[in-house]
Amino acid sequence: MMWRHKVEIHRTQKLAPIPQRRRLFIVCAVALVSVLGWALFAIVEPAFQTRIVMTTGANNGIYQSFAYKYAPILKRDGVALDVRSSSGSVQNYQRLRENASEYEVGFIQSGTLQPQEGDRLQTIAAVSYEPIWVFYRGDVDVARLAQLRGKRIGIGVPGSGLLHVSQALLGYSGVNRDNSHLLEVDAEMAYRSLEDGSLDAAFFVGRPDAPMQQTLLNSDLKLVSFAQADAIVQRFPSLSKVTFPRASTSIVNDDPKADVTLLASTALLVAKDTLHPALVYLLLDAARTVHSGEDYFTPLGAFPNLNTAELPISKESERYFKSGRPFLQRYLPFWLASFVERRLLIFAAVHGGSHRRAAGTAANGWGRASIIVWSSGIAS
Repeated sequence: MMWRHKVEIHRTQKLAPIPQRRRLFIVCAVALVSVLGWALFAIVEPAFQTRIVMTTGANNGIYQSFAYKYAPILKRDGVALDVRSSSGSVQNYQRLRENASEYEVGFIQSGTLQPQEGDRLQTIAAVSYEPIWVFYRGDVDVARLAQLRGKRIGIGVPGSGLLHVSQALLGYSGVNRDNSHLLEVDAEMAYRSLEDGSLDAAFFVGRPDAPMQQTLLNSDLKLVSFAQADAIVQRFPSLSKVTFPRASTSIVNDDPKADVTLLASTALLVAKDTLHPALVYLLLDAARTVHSGEDYFTPLGAFPNLNTAELPISKESERYFKSGRPFLQRYLPFWLASFVERRLLIFAAVHGGSHRRAAGTAANGWGRASIIVWSSGIAS
């Protein structure tokens, strides 16, 4: 009985009221933290961007085909890829280097740009070889570009990487506008002009299985096998020497009847350095899915890679090729991982600020480090 009585008395006891000043302090502290969190969130880029604008290349071209393969992969994570055509690599570079432009990602052909300080561009990955084909008419076999001196030659269109590369290659061989007829025409026009005899030779770029390359390879036109490929690659290190194997066009007809030595640029996936790190990881996943297969020129898994020095490599790309996606992005949906990472960034910044005020200079570096880690999407 005594025990029950004591319990009842205990239940009827009331907590001592919180002093007015203390209650006011708690309310103000909560309000201040809320305002600081809101303000920081307002100035930090959104946690979940749902659209990327990509500049590609000509309609039905190799870069556009890459982009259309990326789109459904990104869509699985709720990100829409807005694909915009262009005249090619040079125009893509010009679009991306403009800070105010809406273009965030694009494809650039190696050897076609001269990076400037302040471009603020980064390479996400090298994704594919782009073989350069020179088809020609006539009875004489052509193995050196110097043999085209005095001829009518199609060299690509303004704004394309092909135009830049073809002029450089011809220039090494002493072929220029002073001694030859260099005509700026697109691939379709170049093919028709070769067929009707208004061109003697023309440069093309693209994979062997692309429609235009299939048309050319199955025509009566001849294909240059670069006898001086090793020397050219030494002079033009952005190019690579590749081999189109014998009978690749037709085993039945043994066409071509010998290995053909080609030169190849490398397609680079490039972005502004302001692109959200989480989106870089999504693009890398898409690139690995699209480009990791084997083809005529590369074994399984050769692409994507970071074997390029034309632009700075994205830090996210270096981490991705070393250890894959960040921890949270491996196990959570993209939108949720991005949301959590951004909230952790805010928490780290607020906590770092409080810690700095309490501990002084030593904690100041910790607060900065916390912000850098979470804003980079590294949670492993």
